[in-house]
Amino acid sequence: MNKELLEALDALEKEKEISKESIFEAIENSLIQACKNHFGKADNTKVTIDRETADYRVYAEKTVVESRDDVEDPVLEIALADAKLIKEDAQVGDIVEVDINSKEFGRIAATNAKNVILQKIREEERAVQFNQFHEKERDIVTGIVQRYVGRNISIDLGKADALLSENEQVKSEHLRPTDRVKVYIYEVKDTTKGPKILVSRTHPELVKKLFESEVTEVRDGTVEIKAIAREAGSRTKIAVWSNNPDVDPVGACVGMNGSRVNAIVDELRGEKIDIICWDENPGILIENALSPAKVVFVIADGDEKTAKVVVPDTQLSLAIGKEGQNARLAARLTGFKIDIKSETQAKDAPGFRLEDYYDDEEEYYEEGEYDENMYDEEGYLNPDDFEEVEVEDDTEAQEEYLEVEEDTED
Repeated sequence: MNKELLEALDALEKEKEISKESIFEAIENSLIQACKNHFGKADNTKVTIDRETADYRVYAEKTVVESRDDVEDPVLEIALADAKLIKEDAQVGDIVEVDINSKEFGRIAATNAKNVILQKIREEERAVQFNQFHEKERDIVTGIVQRYVGRNISIDLGKADALLSENEQVKSEHLRPTDRVKVYIYEVKDTTKGPKILVSRTHPELVKKLFESEVTEVRDGTVEIKAIAREAGSRTKIAVWSNNPDVDPVGACVGMNGSRVNAIVDELRGEKIDIICWDENPGILIENALSPAKVVFVIADGDEKTAKVVVPDTQLSLAIGKEGQNARLAARLTGFKIDIKSETQAKDAPGFRLEDYYDDEEEYYEEGEYDENMYDEEGYLNPDDFEEVEVEDDTEAQEEYLEVEEDTED
């Protein structure tokens, strides 16, 4: 019997990852509960189980009294004469251990003990499942579409089922039973019926985790994904940065002939992905984020988190995108509210002309000399690139202007 018990415990530990120690503790508690049901109390009852052989002993600790007439509670006390049969040198007031034959327990007590053990096994199984998936929270797993529950979908993750709610489904996707999909676990709840696992196909982190699994440089930290903006099922923009100057972050994510990014696009069922270079300068970052549109210049306000962007007339619709998607994703990616105008529109729009940002006494950059070096670290046009002229009289102003012009030419 003991050998069979050990084999059963080994099988539980292997299949359900329930430790033998927790089952031994459950058996001990079940025997104590059986004693309580049989004798009415079990405060002085002890159970020991040998972890190697599964041999067990159930006994009660009883206080020795002078005679049988002095025994007020036979569950707690024992006469001296009876105690000496167990322990020859027993004295009045000593505590002796009296073995209890568990076979004497009634059917109800045995059934209750069995239920205690089964309940402990179920609790341990739920705890193991919860811990397993709680560790995978904020990560992706592969599951199999099982069935529709109303408008929600049940996903089989192997040892547990996950719930893909309607709000976390991509509208353009049509998942069918037996389809294999990768999902992002965004929350795991512990309930009395087991772990409740909530997954998503729309979460931006799903794209990040897919790049980590597909791109070695992202996984080892050489390339960082700084920001993600996603409209699930349609388009995603990600900004990447390389911690190694010899590694091109965009090239690493795209892969040879687009192999890496194409694998991710396939997993996302054809969702387009734009990969841009991250830059601490918000002006350059916004210009990159509006890719594939070309940008003439960007004026960014770091405090207000707003930016004014001028693009060529032929690039306006491309910069805005279909139904404003390109501009909307660029705004989410950068955190700036972006206002875009064409060169023609900018001529008559206050705040969209470079001259709006200089006083009349300041020298301007001539047309065609504008480049990214005009930005300072905060994304503003750098005042160090322009020489201010204090006007005292016409003669001195003209001389200072000529000196500035000569220095610029040099």
